[in-house]
This record gives sequence, structure tokens and C-alpha cells, in this order.
Amino acid sequence: MAVNQIPHNIDAEREILGCILYDGDYQSDILEELNEEDFYQESHRVILSAMKAVFAAGKAIDTVTLIDRLQLDGKLERAGGFQYVSELAQLTPSDANYKQYLAIIRRDSVNRSLIRVAKEIIENSMNSDDEEKSVAFAEKKVYDVSMRGESKALAGLEDGEAVQEVLDRFEAIQANPNVLRGIETGFRHLDRMTNGLQRSDLIVLAARPGMGKTSLAMNIVENACLRKGYTAAVFSLEMPRTQLVQRLICSYGEVSMEKALSAKLVQKDWKNLLLAADKMKKSKVFIDDSSRITPAQILSKCRRLKSAEGRLDLIMIDYIQLMEGELKGKSSPENRQQEIASITRDLKIMAKELNVPVIALSQLRRIQTKEPQLSDLRESGAIEQDADIVMFINRPDALATKEELASGKIVKGAAELIIAKHRNGAPGRVQLRFIGESTKFVDVDAQGEPNEEPQYQKKTEWKAEDGEGVFGEGGEE
Repeated sequence: MAVNQIPHNIDAEREILGCILYDGDYQSDILEELNEEDFYQESHRVILSAMKAVFAAGKAIDTVTLIDRLQLDGKLERAGGFQYVSELAQLTPSDANYKQYLAIIRRDSVNRSLIRVAKEIIENSMNSDDEEKSVAFAEKKVYDVSMRGESKALAGLEDGEAVQEVLDRFEAIQANPNVLRGIETGFRHLDRMTNGLQRSDLIVLAARPGMGKTSLAMNIVENACLRKGYTAAVFSLEMPRTQLVQRLICSYGEVSMEKALSAKLVQKDWKNLLLAADKMKKSKVFIDDSSRITPAQILSKCRRLKSAEGRLDLIMIDYIQLMEGELKGKSSPENRQQEIASITRDLKIMAKELNVPVIALSQLRRIQTKEPQLSDLRESGAIEQDADIVMFINRPDALATKEELASGKIVKGAAELIIAKHRNGAPGRVQLRFIGESTKFVDVDAQGEPNEEPQYQKKTEWKAEDGEGVFGEGGEE
């Protein structure tokens, strides 16, 4: 191939078309691997399209059926004419080499796609007034090329590979219950119920405003990164970076943030703060406090972080309702619901692509006097649908009157984490305690309370929908 010539190999294209006509045993395999745009020569694109039409009609692909199809579509001349198509059938390629032909065609096709994408990136960059959007555009274009041909064929179980993989997994867990444990949250009862935060899971943590969902999420980040050495990306759309760092330092140093903000620190507090600050500097917590961000921009930033650091273990987003979707148009409740649905779907895809757990915070409707449930999620049922785990924070003391607190009916600081949906396990309840002065949640037994097992739902009924447990009151979703 000459220098500066668009990548292509006409001989390989002819040979692969000849393989399809020569041996019916490989027709389905080859046709599944190829698309029209994989061919450089137009006549070969037309021929492949006709071959796929014949195959879809349930007919064998040979010279007669192929030419007949081309004639019916009025594309015989575009395919090179009767003689050219007939000559393809006279080729006697080695069907054993068809994989090599496929590799050559796919290589040249990808390179041509990259050349086209490069031109689009140049054109977009010449006219763009936003560098982040330019980078996101470029990354998406290149990523789309890299994902071409990634779809997998239907696979049977007769080879036993997938079955054995599951059995090996169960055997490993039996030998060591912690062998496949996910990222520990720092809350022992929660980790016991979930086996840690699992890779590719979308975990939605929801609560009414002021219930401490940001605090709980940052407590999890603290345990994962400062205590266990994981790498996390935190996207805070509401709270500035300095406030999140402030919470982390006070929480890790076990120093009252209230005292720190009111000039009441003693020497021991300062010592703990400095030790916590040193730990923070060495940690792998990366914080983005952009107030306007889309799932595509988050994915782009996380791809770069994972590439730069060599790993990415956890993503936390605060919170879903402040994110912007890709949907454009007039603002309306219906459009916003569609936008939220698109956002949560993108977050689930992100978790799967990056192979990390994604904790996404969500608000609940304000008009609510009972404990939270799935129907209280704001703006879209898609949040519940896409999430692998949905958790609610319930703090009765936050809504209690002075009389209720004084009577002892409601204990100040008592909190409950309700696991309302758990795709790979049972729902349940975890008793926690909220320490307001440090904006920190802890296990109840960490405050001298009895070491109790997770409390599974007693007043709710279960029903199965699409093979998954759904939590609700009175047996209703």
C-alpha cells in the first residue's frame, strides 16, 4: 500500500466474499463478524449487503441467489456486474484462512474509522468554545471506534465453561467468605448484608434534605480511601471541594467540626487534625466540584483518572437531580423524568464499563411524614429500575418535636439505613448512630450499643418482579 493511501486490502475483501460463496459452513460466522462499512470498495459493500439479505431470507448463498437478489434490488451494476460477481464464485480460497482475511479487513476498517474520526475531532475543535466538551467529544468518538465489533454472539452452556466458573466462585466463597468481598463501607452490618460494594453496581443512596446522605457517602469514601487505600473519584455538584475535605479531615481525625468552626479546639484536637491532614494528602481521593456536569463528562474524567492512576475503585456522585442530561428541548416534568431516566441509565453503563461501584445520591420528595420508600424517589422510577441497590437514610429525630425527644420515645442520633432494593440479596435494615457535631455515622455497637445482627424487614411483604425482589409497604411497590 502506498504511503498516505487510505488503509485497505482489496484482495482480502475479495477472498472473504469468495469464502462466503465457496463454503456454506462458514457463512453465518463470517456474516456475523462483518458489516458493510468494513469494506473499502463500494461494490464489495453492496455484495455483502445482498448476501446478508439472502441469508436473512433463509436461503443458501450462492451465485444464483446472490445475483437474483442484486437484480431485485437494482444493484447488480453497482456490485460490479454479472461477470464480476460470477468471478468471485470461481475463487477457491482456503476457508481455513478466513480468520486471517477477517483480521486484515477489520484492521483496515478500524484505521479508516480513526482517520474519519480524527477529521471530525479537528473540525469540532476548530469551532468549539468549550475545552471540556471538545475533549469529551474526542474521547467518545475514539471510544465508539474501539467498541465496534464488541457485541458477543449467543453462547450455549454445553462446553461447561460458564457453569464451572459459577461453581468455582461458590467453592472459593465457601473456602473463604471474604475472597470475593467488595469495597468495605466501614459499617460492619451493611458490609455483612451486601458483601461490600461490588464492582459494576449502581448504588443509590437517597434521603430527604438534611438527613446526612452526603455525610454517609463521604464516610464510605473515607473508609475506602483513607483506611483501605482505594482510589475514588468524588463529584460534588452541590458542595464545594473545601467543605468535603473539611468533613473528611474532621471525621478521620475524630474532631468536632462544630468546635473547629467556633474556635474551640484544644491541643489534642490540633494534633489529630494534623495527622488526618497528612493522611489526606497521601490518599487517592480526587474531587470535582463542577456545578454543571453530565454523565458523559463524568465518564470522560474517570477514564482519564483510571488511565493516569492505573486504577479506579469507586465513584461517588452528589447528587443525581443536579446533573444535566443530554436531552434538549422545552422544560417540563415529562422531559425531566426522561432526562433523569437517561442519566441513571448512563450511570449504570458507566459502572459496568469502568468496572467500579458507583454511589449516586438522590433526593426524596419533601412531602413525607412516614419512613422513606421506593415510591418517594424524586422525578423518575428509572432510578429504582437501574440501581442494583437502593438505600434510604431514616432519622426519626430529625423530624421529631421537642416533646417527643424529651419523652424518650425517639432517641436523638438514632438512625436507620433501609436497604429497599438489593438485586443480589435480601433487603433489610441497619441500625446506625449519627454524630451531628462531626457529621458522621457509626455502627451502633461502636457507641457502646449491643452488637446486633442486621434487622431484616418484618412489616413488609415480598413479591418478585422480573426475577428480582422489590421492597414496598403492604406488598405494594
